[in-house]
Amino acid sequence: MSDRRPKKTDLMSESERNAYHAQKMAKKKAARDKILATKTEERGLVIVHTGKGKGKSTAAFGMVFRAIGHGFKIGIVQFVKGKWGTGERDVLEKFPDQVTIKAMGEGFTWDTQDRARDIAAAKAAWETAKAMIADTAYNMVLLDELNICLRYDYLDIAEVVEVLKNKPRDTHVIVTGRNAKDELIEIADLVTEMTQIKHPFRQGVKAQAGIEF
Repeated sequence: MSDRRPKKTDLMSESERNAYHAQKMAKKKAARDKILATKTEERGLVIVHTGKGKGKSTAAFGMVFRAIGHGFKIGIVQFVKGKWGTGERDVLEKFPDQVTIKAMGEGFTWDTQDRARDIAAAKAAWETAKAMIADTAYNMVLLDELNICLRYDYLDIAEVVEVLKNKPRDTHVIVTGRNAKDELIEIADLVTEMTQIKHPFRQGVKAQAGIEF
């Protein structure tokens, strides 16, 4: 026998439950509308996707595709995945009037095994990123896997923070990659940490088209 106390709605007829639900939702809507009425500012955001879980770049590209639907002009710099063929790049190249995508990485540092080469590639990509951010024609700039370059100190975090703090007011900048620096998190407007619970790689499943790239 269950010792659960009956809820208020358990003792109601179906019509009474419907009326109670409508009343409850009306109160929630009124409270939400009151909160939304105070949110009047509109400006470009610094957005960070970090954490050990999968989905950081995936979520960022989802925002890019959404922005395309609104007619935005978008700049993308890929700091690591330059050599990889990816589905998102193939799709985005079909929107040349709206999207400029620069794949400037040479793979992960364990792929190149050449620190000087990695630093040179990171600096070249950062120069391109700075130009895109400064160009007010772009509504959104995605810096994919920038956090990896910052983690290994290939770029000066102070300079990156300064550029992002002084970006054009209406430009959105998205930064992805594990191990986001505290300085970046501090100045960001929106930070999401992806948490890994399960991953097929641990079960012997390799990276697959449409899922990882």
